[in-house]
Amino acid sequence: MNQKSLLLEGLSDAIGFMGGALLGYWIGRLLGLDIFAEGYGNSAIGGIVLVGLGGGLGLQLARRWRKRQKAKEES
Repeated sequence: MNQKSLLLEGLSDAIGFMGGALLGYWIGRLLGLDIFAEGYGNSAIGGIVLVGLGGGLGLQLARRWRKRQKAKEES
């Protein structure tokens, strides 16, 4: 792999993860879940789970996008 493809991989992973995590955070906020609540109550745990799921889904979407771009270039 060359440096350009490694940079694209890193940036797309970071953008996908952060975008998904932020989306999970704001969905949690809309549902009344606060990841910054004092202690580890149900609200905080639910918010943390949504942020984690959002980050993971965003990362997977970024990787699928990259795979699709690579397939386009090869064909």
